[in-house]
Amino acid sequence: MLSRRSTLLAASAIAAVVGFSLPQAAHAADQVVKIGIDASLTGGDANEAELVKNGALMAIEEANAAHVVKGVKFEGYVLDDGTATAGQYDPAQAAINARKFVADKAVLGEVGPQMSGAAKAMIPIASWANLAMITESATNPAMTDPQNAAQYRPNGKPVFFRTVATDAYQGPNLANYFADTLKVKTLYVLDDSGAYGEGIADAFQAQAAKKGITLLGRDKLDPKAADYSAVLTKIKELNPDALFFGGVLQAGVKVVKQVYDILPHTMIKGGGDGLVGGEIFTAAGYPAAEGWYATQASPHVSDAANTKDFVAKYKAKFKMSPDDYTITAYDGTLVLIDSVKRVKEAGKPLTRENVRDMVATAKVPTLQGTVAFDENGDIQDKVISIFQAHDDKADTACKLEDASCQFKYIGVAPQS
Repeated sequence: MLSRRSTLLAASAIAAVVGFSLPQAAHAADQVVKIGIDASLTGGDANEAELVKNGALMAIEEANAAHVVKGVKFEGYVLDDGTATAGQYDPAQAAINARKFVADKAVLGEVGPQMSGAAKAMIPIASWANLAMITESATNPAMTDPQNAAQYRPNGKPVFFRTVATDAYQGPNLANYFADTLKVKTLYVLDDSGAYGEGIADAFQAQAAKKGITLLGRDKLDPKAADYSAVLTKIKELNPDALFFGGVLQAGVKVVKQVYDILPHTMIKGGGDGLVGGEIFTAAGYPAAEGWYATQASPHVSDAANTKDFVAKYKAKFKMSPDDYTITAYDGTLVLIDSVKRVKEAGKPLTRENVRDMVATAKVPTLQGTVAFDENGDIQDKVISIFQAHDDKADTACKLEDASCQFKYIGVAPQS
């Protein structure tokens, strides 16, 4: 039998023949730490899912290249919570994904999911495993509300964190804009029956009432239905100043298209971040999308001076333009990487619980600013940004599927 020394010499000789060198001993012993990445890669939100997935993977690749955490190699573990049957995120699939992440002992944290409905299915499973989740875009307030601790913190400590604000700010702040800036007096509200859509519509509607806007009606839509003409014809007869839609793109694309076909083009129309996706422009298109307002639950930084290098690298690597939620996904991944680093520096074992504890105390400089969380897992900086869709034909560099330039930035929404 070959001795260990003989085996290494033989391996060195083989390496020389085939033209590669053996890995450094230090790197050969690196511990693999996986970061789960859950996104809705199938269905109506697939374009946005691709953007945020790539943002997380880019952060992982950069951390490995810079050897940010000595003795650790990060890997992304990507799972899709969308299904063809649902046509968008599927809570049942999200729960399956959560169990897959938990079953893989190398997974010490998760970025995602995109959608609040998926998050509601995943969080209780992650809680029992002390697996920290950092979402870039799931904004329903219920998951971090301490009143719901029995459901979302069954193991005690919060495991769900956000690099975005919640709909408790996103909905009301847009309502403030409708009332104070657009001078809306009467309103009709629609939602897509999902956790996110219902939640943001409720929050918008409540604040609109406080601002003196009269509600003329509220309806829920079936996101799988093809025809919304009956409810839209009813809205036309009531003739409100404005229409608000709470929901994501499976229903949102059809709403945008059919609203243009049925309702007055002068009616003010808006929704939350669930409308911000390239599918609005490729599937509904202009002129239907023209003038729609939308929000994002984060600062608008994708065209800021400090993100130019990131944007250029992202475009070169993925051949697509990042948006603000690409950045919040990237930043969430940075927080997980920093948390792993601090566990190592503290001389503690790399366990899910130790990583979760470091996430809870994070103060990480990122592209959107310093990310830190409150005691419930919500980000401390609660900026809501407002955009409006506009077909700028002179901007030939802005591709139709690129929501980051089709939606023009207006400014920060008025806070309640």
